[in-house]
Amino acid sequence: MSRLTRKKGELRKTALTKRKAIQSAELSAQAANHLIAALEPYRGKVIAGYMPIRSEIDPVVAMEAISAHARVVVPVIQGEGLPLIFREWTPDCEMLEGPYGALVPAQGDFLEPDVLIVPLVAFDKKGGRLGYGGGYYDRTLEQLNASRPRVAIGYAFSGQEFDKVPREKTDFLLDSVVTENGVVTF
Repeated sequence: MSRLTRKKGELRKTALTKRKAIQSAELSAQAANHLIAALEPYRGKVIAGYMPIRSEIDPVVAMEAISAHARVVVPVIQGEGLPLIFREWTPDCEMLEGPYGALVPAQGDFLEPDVLIVPLVAFDKKGGRLGYGGGYYDRTLEQLNASRPRVAIGYAFSGQEFDKVPREKTDFLLDSVVTENGVVTF
């Protein structure tokens, strides 16, 4: 195991413990209002949300609000080592359990998002993001950005911010992070 992989693993463990301890419906509601405002400039675009797992901050309230003026999609895992694909989601669509317990729409169009709301375990002041370690979002952003730039908005509790997130050259930086305290742009 490389030194960087070990550092990421240690931070991931610390950050997941911290996130679980700070999660709350009140903070999620505050963050959702900031997320809705941050997405306002993207009316008419395709916006990728996600269905929360574990102690992730819940974007569904914001996804419901933005679905009135944008097409909303959620990630579908194709398989280990592959980029994500995105299926259209509506507040009333039928959902099925996918890999890792995340819900995915039973049917709907597969679309490429213009904007991605990205879940995370930890972030830093330079836009660094630490996920669960599967590399799904990094591979996906690499593939999507090859054809045209996309906007990646991290979504987290403010307590998930750390001084520095260890990064590799394959780790994509976020454009901004939305928390219960507002929007931080990089």
